[in-house]
Amino acid sequence: MSARADLLEHLRGKVTTLARAWLITRRDGLRLGFTDHDQDIDMAGVLFKASTGLAAKALQSTTGLSMDNTEAMGALSDAAIDEADLAAGRYDGAEVTIWLLNWANPAQHMIEFKGSFGEVTRAGGAFKVDLRGQTDGLNVPLGRVYHSGCDAVLGGPACKFNLDTAGFRAEFTVQELGAEGEILLFGPASPVDDWFQLGRLTALTGQAQGLHGMVKTDKSLGSGARQVTLWQPFAAPLALGDLVQIEAGCDRSKATCHLKFNNIINFQGFPHIPGADWQISYPQENQPKDGGSLFR
Repeated sequence: MSARADLLEHLRGKVTTLARAWLITRRDGLRLGFTDHDQDIDMAGVLFKASTGLAAKALQSTTGLSMDNTEAMGALSDAAIDEADLAAGRYDGAEVTIWLLNWANPAQHMIEFKGSFGEVTRAGGAFKVDLRGQTDGLNVPLGRVYHSGCDAVLGGPACKFNLDTAGFRAEFTVQELGAEGEILLFGPASPVDDWFQLGRLTALTGQAQGLHGMVKTDKSLGSGARQVTLWQPFAAPLALGDLVQIEAGCDRSKATCHLKFNNIINFQGFPHIPGADWQISYPQENQPKDGGSLFR
């Protein structure tokens, strides 16, 4: 029989030995297992640890496209889920699977919930997180927005630009951290000022490893030195000597696509679409009255 059928057979008995197990898989690949049993449980090659303080409310499950949801609550600790990692966003969008199992025979189990982390709140050394079901991914708008700017992600499938082209992606070392949020970087000889403005800076080493930030200002100081500031600081601190990667910025305009990236053939905007001025235009005495467009 299957693991689910075996568990259902166990549930028909007079005495049951049930527990729940959670598997959290972060986007960086880290996997963490937890259980509400009083002893650790080894199932499917994963060790589900007890005494983590993790608990879940009742699961709401529906048919159709309504969203399944529940909440998980637990204590913050270095041994389980660390507050610094939550604040840094390392658990944002993490995949969650919840099993009901027979702790006396973990081979008897079935999945009760599969989804992802939603909103996380922290207070008093504890955390609470909304768990969103798989149908939550269907609750997004579809279609395109028609406007003059490009709606493609730089380097993505629609953009098709290769950021590994020389000069458009580079690695730098953090040399200095300024009081006003400036970051002094040192690396390969850099292009002109503002080349990386609106680009993405990614920490490759240190406490902030794997975190991203958008570049607000960018200035070349010559000889491989560069000073940048981010729109928002990393939730985890950068330190001197950390290695970062920075990508060229794009303001999504037709001119930038053509002149900076030479990628106008893949431009995803509509630069000639009429704007708000055309929508509110009206006849004026000094305009030709030839039956043509009011917006010239």
